[in-house]
Amino acid sequence: MYLPKVYKNFQDHFPEVFNDFKKLGISTRQAGPLDEKIQNLVKLGIAVGANSRGGVMSNTRKALAAGATGEDVRHAVLLALTTTGFPNMIAALSWVEEVLSGADG
Repeated sequence: MYLPKVYKNFQDHFPEVFNDFKKLGISTRQAGPLDEKIQNLVKLGIAVGANSRGGVMSNTRKALAAGATGEDVRHAVLLALTTTGFPNMIAALSWVEEVLSGADG
Protein backbone atom coordinates (compact mmCIF):
# COMPACT_ATOMS: atom_id res chain seq x y z
CA MET A 1 0.00 0.00 0.00
CA TYR A 2 1.15 3.52 -0.79
CA LEU A 3 2.63 5.42 2.15
CA PRO A 4 3.63 9.09 1.92
CA LYS A 5 7.26 9.93 2.60
CA VAL A 6 6.34 11.97 5.69
CA TYR A 7 4.60 8.91 7.14
CA LYS A 8 7.65 6.73 6.52
CA ASN A 9 9.92 9.39 8.03
CA PHE A 10 7.74 9.56 11.14
CA GLN A 11 7.92 5.78 11.45
CA ASP A 12 11.74 5.86 11.13
CA HIS A 13 12.27 8.73 13.57
CA PHE A 14 9.74 7.73 16.22
CA PRO A 15 9.32 3.94 16.01
CA GLU A 16 7.93 3.49 19.53
CA VAL A 17 5.32 6.22 19.10
CA PHE A 18 4.48 4.85 15.66
CA ASN A 19 3.97 1.33 17.04
CA ASP A 20 1.78 2.61 19.89
CA PHE A 21 -0.28 4.63 17.40
CA LYS A 22 -0.64 1.59 15.14
CA LYS A 23 -1.76 -0.58 18.10
CA LEU A 24 -4.37 2.02 19.03
CA GLY A 25 -5.70 1.98 15.48
CA ILE A 26 -5.99 -1.80 15.56
CA SER A 27 -7.73 -1.70 18.95
CA THR A 28 -10.29 0.85 17.81
CA ARG A 29 -11.07 -1.15 14.66
CA GLN A 30 -11.59 -4.32 16.73
CA ALA A 31 -13.77 -2.61 19.34
CA GLY A 32 -17.01 -2.77 17.40
CA PRO A 33 -19.13 -4.62 14.87
CA LEU A 34 -18.49 -2.58 11.71
CA ASP A 35 -16.77 -4.43 8.89
CA GLU A 36 -13.58 -3.13 7.31
CA LYS A 37 -15.26 -1.49 4.31
CA ILE A 38 -17.71 0.44 6.48
CA GLN A 39 -14.95 1.41 8.93
CA ASN A 40 -12.95 2.89 6.07
CA LEU A 41 -15.96 4.78 4.71
CA VAL A 42 -16.65 6.18 8.19
CA LYS A 43 -13.01 7.21 8.55
CA LEU A 44 -13.22 8.77 5.08
CA GLY A 45 -16.15 10.89 6.28
CA ILE A 46 -14.18 11.96 9.33
CA ALA A 47 -11.22 12.90 7.12
CA VAL A 48 -13.54 14.96 4.91
CA GLY A 49 -14.82 16.79 8.00
CA ALA A 50 -11.24 17.46 9.12
CA ASN A 51 -10.37 18.72 5.62
CA SER A 52 -7.47 16.27 5.62
CA ARG A 53 -6.16 15.62 2.11
CA GLY A 54 -3.93 12.79 3.29
CA GLY A 55 -6.71 11.24 5.36
CA VAL A 56 -9.18 11.41 2.49
CA MET A 57 -6.73 9.85 0.07
CA SER A 58 -5.56 7.18 2.51
CA ASN A 59 -9.06 6.15 3.53
CA THR A 60 -10.18 6.15 -0.10
CA ARG A 61 -7.41 3.65 -0.88
CA LYS A 62 -8.28 1.56 2.18
CA ALA A 63 -12.00 1.55 1.37
CA LEU A 64 -11.32 0.45 -2.19
CA ALA A 65 -8.99 -2.30 -0.96
CA ALA A 66 -11.75 -3.48 1.39
CA GLY A 67 -14.26 -3.79 -1.46
CA ALA A 68 -15.83 -0.36 -1.75
CA THR A 69 -16.53 0.91 -5.24
CA GLY A 70 -15.72 4.35 -6.56
CA GLU A 71 -19.42 5.13 -6.31
CA ASP A 72 -19.45 4.07 -2.64
CA VAL A 73 -16.55 6.40 -1.94
CA ARG A 74 -18.06 9.30 -3.87
CA HIS A 75 -21.35 8.85 -2.00
CA ALA A 76 -19.57 8.89 1.38
CA VAL A 77 -17.94 12.18 0.41
CA LEU A 78 -21.19 13.62 -0.96
CA LEU A 79 -22.87 12.93 2.40
CA ALA A 80 -20.49 15.47 3.95
CA LEU A 81 -22.00 18.30 1.88
CA THR A 82 -24.69 19.33 4.36
CA THR A 83 -22.42 18.92 7.37
CA THR A 84 -19.08 20.34 6.24
CA GLY A 85 -20.18 22.59 3.37
CA PHE A 86 -19.67 22.65 -0.37
CA PRO A 87 -16.05 23.90 -0.49
CA ASN A 88 -14.85 21.22 1.93
CA MET A 89 -16.81 18.46 0.20
CA ILE A 90 -15.72 19.44 -3.29
CA ALA A 91 -12.06 19.58 -2.21
CA ALA A 92 -12.40 16.08 -0.76
CA LEU A 93 -14.08 14.88 -3.93
CA SER A 94 -11.14 16.17 -5.96
CA TRP A 95 -8.73 14.22 -3.73
CA VAL A 96 -10.85 11.09 -4.15
CA GLU A 97 -10.75 11.53 -7.92
CA GLU A 98 -6.95 11.73 -7.76
CA VAL A 99 -6.89 8.33 -6.08
CA LEU A 100 -9.47 6.83 -8.41
CA SER A 101 -7.59 8.03 -11.48
CA GLY A 102 -4.24 6.82 -10.13
CA ALA A 103 -2.81 10.35 -10.27
CA ASP A 104 -1.78 10.38 -6.59
CA GLY A 105 1.26 8.18 -6.93
